[in-house]
Amino acid sequence: MRAQINRLLELVYVLLHRKNVSAKELADQLGVSRRTIYRDIDALSSAGIPVYTVKGKGGGVRLLTNSVLLKSVLSEQEQDEILTALHGLSNVKDSEADHVLQKLSATFNKPATNWLQVDFSDWMRADSFFDDFKVAILERRIAEFDYYGRSGEKTSRRVEPVQLWFKEKSWYLKCFCLNRQDVRIFKLSRVSNLAVTDNYFLERDLPVLAEEEAEVSCDQDQNDQSQNDECMKLHISSKVKFQALDDFDEEYLEEQPDGSLILTVPWVDDEWMVGYVLSYGRHIKALEPESLRLAIKDEAEKISARYL
Repeated sequence: MRAQINRLLELVYVLLHRKNVSAKELADQLGVSRRTIYRDIDALSSAGIPVYTVKGKGGGVRLLTNSVLLKSVLSEQEQDEILTALHGLSNVKDSEADHVLQKLSATFNKPATNWLQVDFSDWMRADSFFDDFKVAILERRIAEFDYYGRSGEKTSRRVEPVQLWFKEKSWYLKCFCLNRQDVRIFKLSRVSNLAVTDNYFLERDLPVLAEEEAEVSCDQDQNDQSQNDECMKLHISSKVKFQALDDFDEEYLEEQPDGSLILTVPWVDDEWMVGYVLSYGRHIKALEPESLRLAIKDEAEKISARYL
């Protein structure tokens, strides 16, 4: 079915650029029989594509003018939405999307509006392995890399890449990890020594990860990250209010009379949270739970001791 759809699209593309083509020429170009070409023409006609045949000398397969074709298949709004979507893809360094954007802009006789500029690059990192993982996903090639978890431990991974995600300022890879024989999510900034192998894999029927499962999957192979019914409560100074608003939805923040904020979110017992709280410096105070307060106090004392 996919091969037929690709052939139909190619047939339409040929007819868009040539006013008249014989069935034999189309059959030779597409590598099929003339009988298949005639069946394809019937399929396109049934789908509303204005393709027809003319018999006799000078006859052949023809397509009504571009404007008639576009009006019969895509509305003006749909054409604009396609160009808009392709422009968005071209912003993530997708050269193929940029090529298609130029073609369709000419076909639709519409300029591609430069409505969006996105820069996913980091100020400090030159390469996030985006392009290499894209190749591995599209060509279904096994990838190998080293990965650093939150604890700093390095593990070697061999994976079947499935999808790239962009979430909360970072790129992630969804894949089937051959080491753990399960679905995993890895943060691209913690990947090193990436190699896209020449070994191919078959598509798997993978489960859809819930958001909270995806978060755990980034670093854990077992459930060593404990989340319970407790809440974390932090008092945040008005001087760093902007940072809190960048990091959390307003529903978790309660503004105080002096402009400061009280943040209340589900508590996740993780070393990363201690570092996160400390990143606010003296402008934040942990109120609950007591275990977090003690962990921050202990870490702050260790930091202070290094400067004695």
